Amino acid sequence: MHQLDLFSTASTSSLPTAETVSRKIKANVKAKVKAAAPSAPPQIGKKRGRKSLKEFSEDPDLIMELDKLALDKQYYSISEVATMFKVNTSLIRYWENEFDILQPKKNRKGDRLFRQEDIHSLKLIYHLLRERKYTIEGAKQKLKEDRKLAARNFEMVQALLKVRGFLTELKDQL
Repeated sequence: MHQLDLFSTASTSSLPTAETVSRKIKANVKAKVKAAAPSAPPQIGKKRGRKSLKEFSEDPDLIMELDKLALDKQYYSISEVATMFKVNTSLIRYWENEFDILQPKKNRKGDRLFRQEDIHSLKLIYHLLRERKYTIEGAKQKLKEDRKLAARNFEMVQALLKVRGFLTELKDQL
């Protein structure tokens, strides 16, 4: 940067203009900010916010994993249910508001307590929304039309997936 000498007898043409001084100051400030700012560490693992459908499709066997879990407790908290399904608790609350079949008990404090029947309903909702890629309105309509048929189809798909898993294990052993 040039040093400005106000008392010299140099001609005015050699003095920097206001524009060039402001550009140099801005460039200097940007360089200092870049040097002072710590570089952001690359995000490894968890990402905040809503998951994309691609991330959900990476784990297609979630329902089969849930079937393997022993539902030994009478009531489950919303956080336990959310970790089972690998979703946020807010999504479980949203589904509760949107779907009539999901009616968890609430204690005096207002905490939701999910029974095994509620977890089975959540499995069905999860299957329709995340695996079959239904919209909320489409899933509501499907459940309203014939809930038993939708549940039966879901159970049939799960049984076929178990058979498929068994056959792939058998093939790998050969």
